[in-house]
Amino acid sequence: MRYHTLRREQRLAQSPEEVFEFFGDAGNLEAITPASLSFRIVTPRPIAMGTGTLIEYRLQMRGLPLMWLTRIDEWTPARRFVDVQLAGPYALWHHTHEFEPMADGSTLMRDTVRYALPYGLLGEIAHAAFVRRELATIFEYRHAEVARRFGSA
Repeated sequence: MRYHTLRREQRLAQSPEEVFEFFGDAGNLEAITPASLSFRIVTPRPIAMGTGTLIEYRLQMRGLPLMWLTRIDEWTPARRFVDVQLAGPYALWHHTHEFEPMADGSTLMRDTVRYALPYGLLGEIAHAAFVRRELATIFEYRHAEVARRFGSA
């Protein structure tokens, strides 16, 4: 299995506490996900976020309906959290969200996703053909939506 890493950084005008509060509400993930993915949270709300929280999603990728089960493995309010896929389309999905306070009161937000695809060589062909590009597009959309909500610093 080959591992891949996607990294994104974004400077936001609001404080880490304000930005983290938004990301700490699982329902807001729907608002920053492209509509083309038909993303929706299945877990009953409200969802009490913290270490060990399980969240189930439904979405469509390339027209295929998918289920995704996430567990929050680390939860440090206003600083970072880590979600991992327990069931879903990836052989591995480990997403670290970091919120670093800046001297001017703004936030440097970092996303680091370590992922791997199933199916060996076929998964790697899919990664090269479209998965890498589609993930980049999803995170570009998210970047724009988050900047719209919090302002860029």
